[in-house]
Amino acid sequence: MSVYEKLKLLGINLPTASTPAASYVMIAQTGSTIFLSGHLPKKDGKVWIGKLGQELTTADGRAAARSVAIELIATLHAHTGDLNKVKRIVKLTSLVNSTPDFTEQHFVTNGASELLADIFGERGKHARSAFGVAQIPLGACVEIEMIAEV
Repeated sequence: MSVYEKLKLLGINLPTASTPAASYVMIAQTGSTIFLSGHLPKKDGKVWIGKLGQELTTADGRAAARSVAIELIATLHAHTGDLNKVKRIVKLTSLVNSTPDFTEQHFVTNGASELLADIFGERGKHARSAFGVAQIPLGACVEIEMIAEV
């Protein structure tokens, strides 16, 4: 099954690829390696803001991380023109806006990791880091960057 068939099966319509909010590019490629800048979650068309362990639950964070994965896939699609060219999702780095006592950043990040595996199969399984941070630009609850191979 192609990546696009899996997206359709999951009821996912890719949004328009995000544009940079500051002085950087959303994607940089060297050889067969693609680096995607940090993407923020969206809810109702706006940046999903909040702090895990305060006003947001782990389940909220998982949903936010899943929405970031969709944004990352949209950017990857815009760059490659065909997601079936992706050989592998290599690594995710996840920053979770959380209180000092919140320790479930890894469960939050599963929202993105599991979706990538669902869409890309074995090619979507990746290395990963998940960090708790005091704040993320625009007050976003999660920011995730990705490395992929084509």
